[in-house]
Amino acid sequence: MLADSDTRWKWGALTAHRIAPDSELSGFLLRGRATPTPRQLAEVGVPVDGVREVTAAEFLGEIEHESYDVVLLALVGGAVQAVLHGLAPLWPTETRRPVVVTGYVGVVYEKLADGLLLRHGADVVLANSRHDAERFRAVYEGVGADASSVTEAALPFLGGARYAGTAAGGDTGTGARTGSDAGPATGVVVFAAQPSVPQSRADRTYLLRRLVQHARLHPAREVVLKLRSRPGEHTTHIEELPYQRLAARIEGGPPANFRLAYGHMGEVLDRTDLLVTVSSTAALEALHRRIPTAVLTDLGVREALGNHHFLGSGCLASWEQLDAGHRPRADEEWLARQGVAADGSYETAFDAVRKRVTGLLEQPELPPLAPYYTTVTAPGYLPGVLARHRLDGVREVEVTGVRRVVRDAVREAARGAYRHGVQRVAPVIRRMGEL
Repeated sequence: MLADSDTRWKWGALTAHRIAPDSELSGFLLRGRATPTPRQLAEVGVPVDGVREVTAAEFLGEIEHESYDVVLLALVGGAVQAVLHGLAPLWPTETRRPVVVTGYVGVVYEKLADGLLLRHGADVVLANSRHDAERFRAVYEGVGADASSVTEAALPFLGGARYAGTAAGGDTGTGARTGSDAGPATGVVVFAAQPSVPQSRADRTYLLRRLVQHARLHPAREVVLKLRSRPGEHTTHIEELPYQRLAARIEGGPPANFRLAYGHMGEVLDRTDLLVTVSSTAALEALHRRIPTAVLTDLGVREALGNHHFLGSGCLASWEQLDAGHRPRADEEWLARQGVAADGSYETAFDAVRKRVTGLLEQPELPPLAPYYTTVTAPGYLPGVLARHRLDGVREVEVTGVRRVVRDAVREAARGAYRHGVQRVAPVIRRMGEL
């Protein structure tokens, strides 16, 4: 498995476990700005046979010289396309080769066509729901590309005990059990924060202020701000305005029933009575467990926020409504189409994937990898995608000895400086520009 961030590592490792639970999993991290820390990797809880940080070229060398049955690409779309084009020349004719699998980490609410076509060429493109599978096939068929790779599955990290009432004790009125408007007097309210949604300081400050206000209005409730990463850690998206920093500036300090939380989302959901978010995939985790879930409309229902994905879900609500005791009731038909398997069918959700992968592995030979994007179909787009990962066909002159040591040291220093600039310096400059 090759992953490029904490969330995609989580998705990739758990997907590999769902496909082949008894297989050996070798993990590779694509070197970049969002390389996760050991703590972030360990949080997933899936054993991995060693972890190595590599460039795209180094990963291709590993695949060329080692024997793998399945190669799982848990990467952003452009990186998937670059690696597919790097893998294709390794097996230019029909031959026995690894099965290549890719997909999406969570809710697909933007860049549908772009992201899908960048993933085309893999043997298996996973869709996390029936809704996604239909959309994915329509995109591929719409450009005349083979859509047989699209395989319906589910998010691999859904699970946990079904919600049965107020997790923190106290009043376990019917609102907690059924999702009616009459919410419990006590309980645990969790806001699942996102690194880049919303982006502006004003919007993020507003959401934090409303969360704190909810805590003050309901002192018997525990109000939790669930954060994706600790200070110094990075995720798929750069977080320029961490909620930790904004929370430290709360006038008068936060109330006693307000706290920050990190760690595994599943463990947080074990104690959650109401999950609130803008558009986090955590909403689907909560809905899978039948936990009352609110997708905020305070900042509008907009494609830029991703909450438009939840149209028809029955979960859209504002802080005004939540403060007044409203508990959204999820629409059963919407849940079924989104693959959250709240009906108990989750155990069979990966049967189709296992069947397809097994069928491909049993074939004596597989055809060459054939991405839709080529120098014929996208001559003005593909070269830039490949160049970003140094897979544009340029071969370096071989160097040895002292020159190799010096070259590698300079490259590592440059990578470190680049990562520091992207993660530390650039956000500060952008914040200064807002003053």
